Amino acid sequence: MSLTASLDASSVSAAPGEETAVPLQVRNSGATVEEYRFEVVGACAAWSAVEPAVLSLYPGDTRTVSLMLRPPRDATVPAGETPFGIRVVPTGEQGETVVPEGRVTVLPFTATTAELVPRSSHGSRRGRHQLAVDNRGNTPVTVRLGAQPGTELARVAFDVAELQVAPGHAEFGRLRVRPAKRMWRGTPLTHPFQVFAATQVAEGEEPVAPVLVDGSYQQEPLLPRWLPRALVTAAVLLIALAGIWYALLRPAVKSAAREAVTPEAVRSAAAADKSKAPDGGDTAGAGADGGAGDTAGADAGAGASTPTPSPSAEAEAGAGTGTDDGTATPTSAQVRVRDSVGGGTNAATALQVPKGHTFQLTDIVVQNPQGDAGTVVISAGTNSSVLSLGLENFRDSDYHFVTPILVPAGGKVTMTIDCRKVGKPVGARTPARCSESLFLGGTMRADSAG
Repeated sequence: MSLTASLDASSVSAAPGEETAVPLQVRNSGATVEEYRFEVVGACAAWSAVEPAVLSLYPGDTRTVSLMLRPPRDATVPAGETPFGIRVVPTGEQGETVVPEGRVTVLPFTATTAELVPRSSHGSRRGRHQLAVDNRGNTPVTVRLGAQPGTELARVAFDVAELQVAPGHAEFGRLRVRPAKRMWRGTPLTHPFQVFAATQVAEGEEPVAPVLVDGSYQQEPLLPRWLPRALVTAAVLLIALAGIWYALLRPAVKSAAREAVTPEAVRSAAAADKSKAPDGGDTAGAGADGGAGDTAGADAGAGASTPTPSPSAEAEAGAGTGTDDGTATPTSAQVRVRDSVGGGTNAATALQVPKGHTFQLTDIVVQNPQGDAGTVVISAGTNSSVLSLGLENFRDSDYHFVTPILVPAGGKVTMTIDCRKVGKPVGARTPARCSESLFLGGTMRADSAG
């Protein structure tokens, strides 16, 4: 072989950010002039070069070139030992390539920065921050977190005391700032504070100065500043509404109430009160016909409610005209039925037609105030179903018949319900049973004797 090459030192150290030269001896043992090219192989090729890059030698000559090592001062080149080689390639005889090898040790360095995110915070109870620690060195570091002693108006506390940061990476340490005393109202207070990130070093190494970062926390009052104004505004609005009610709406309501008190309304109210009296049926029947009155009173007592004659009919009965002359007496009745879920149907009689009379049914009002679910059946006469409704389809439903439904003497008007689900009234507790009401109206006509 006509080429020999060797390094003066096979092992060398290089400091990041600095330049280190390693001599390389090259000898031409051939008989002709030869030109040589140099290539650095290995992980350090990106930051290494041979100077000069090309060398010409006469036969028997020996010259020295330099391998220049320039590791950058950042985290891309980790600290530690790295092998390398220098390929020496003859231009004329490329098959006689030689590769001297060596090792370079990149020295460690530490570069730590810190940033507070956000720099300032605000709140009535606490402020939240994060201390971002960035390791820009080429070796892992352990960073201790803490706060500089300051005023006692606010306290700083970290979630963790230390962070392990790899080269070229950043870690975050969360911290909270709490005021020493609560502030209910007043002007917000600003509490400045200072935190640090101290890099731990091994024994014998030079200490690294901690990185100091300034921050601030603005303590706000617990009660917002707009609350007193809102309370005053609400009070003024309530007073204004009360004044409008007493000045405008209340007189209008009273006037409407007076207009609603008509003679017809008074007579209807009196008839409704008499229908609720326990002996109302007997008194009315006795005024018309003694024997018939006793029978009607007994029949009415057997039902769930009592038919209500109009005041005009009572006046005629008191005059001795009676009801057997075929005149029609306005009559109304009502009943309420309750039923439990799963207990089968439950029925009640709203009206039973007395002997010698026929009831002409013209109006029906069914009420489902709770919003129950199930079925309701209204029957009139002998097993005659007038209405069959689903409770979940209505709350109040009324029906008016142009052609009256005739209920003969002894016939009954009943309401039967089958409860499947108990409804829940708005703003009230759920009842234990379904509850529906029936109100009916019509005329009671006495059958002619002939």
